[in-house]
Amino acid sequence: MPFDPQSGRSPALERGDGAAELIFAAHGPGGSGLAHLYQTDPCRVLFPRAEPGHPPTAVLLTTSGGLTGGDRLRISIAAHDGAVATVTAQAAEKIYRALDGDCRIDVAVDVGRAWLEWLPQETILFDGSRLRRRTEIVAAPGGRFLGCEMLVFGRTARGESMTSGFLHDSWRIRCGGALVWADALRLDGDIAAALENPFGFDRAKAIATAVYIADDAERHLELARGSLDQASSTAAVTVVNGVLLARFIGRAAADVRRDLVTYLCALRQAAGGWPPALPRVWYH
Repeated sequence: MPFDPQSGRSPALERGDGAAELIFAAHGPGGSGLAHLYQTDPCRVLFPRAEPGHPPTAVLLTTSGGLTGGDRLRISIAAHDGAVATVTAQAAEKIYRALDGDCRIDVAVDVGRAWLEWLPQETILFDGSRLRRRTEIVAAPGGRFLGCEMLVFGRTARGESMTSGFLHDSWRIRCGGALVWADALRLDGDIAAALENPFGFDRAKAIATAVYIADDAERHLELARGSLDQASSTAAVTVVNGVLLARFIGRAAADVRRDLVTYLCALRQAAGGWPPALPRVWYH
């Protein structure tokens, strides 16, 4: 960082402050499409042609190639009555080591009487990274939402682990105006010890959460459990206040990702009638 001889101080590092806003609405009999789009660097949204039988698809990407301390992203997704849409990410989100400050990601989802999927790929937490992420979902009666997130502790493909840094990852889900599920994960201080603890993460390298919010969520509980029978990671599913909730934890990030994909494919086919496959970017 260059030194300014006149002030005697080093200038502040440039930080990213990006946003992406998407609104989907019904267009004609049986149709659905984009009604509003706003984006600012480093957020970009692509609209590839959806595979046959799949909902209209939006793909988010970060042009900076990753985020670090002081960066901020705000993602807002809404589906109005009658709309169907899938929003995903082009690749894994990388959270680099922070020199100072936290990286902040705020995700707001608003689901009317619609079908909406928020299916980002995994977030990789580099050693020394600092992330505060908040996901808030509001669903109207009759709305259906399928979402997920996955965290990888370190660049496991290079044999690295996350030993220090900070993580605060929170969820809030409201249905019909009532708070039906709240969850938060916080890691700070000696993260290596927390991840090694046999009564905690038990040497886990990755975790994932999947939620399905709908009036018929409980009806899919047995199918959801059945889709986990062959899971390589430790996984479980339950229903909490009308939210079908699945958790995954494993010592191999590839196992957690594979089990998450299998689960999401089975559930989106059973609940939404969609083909049992995720957007193609998940398979590249």
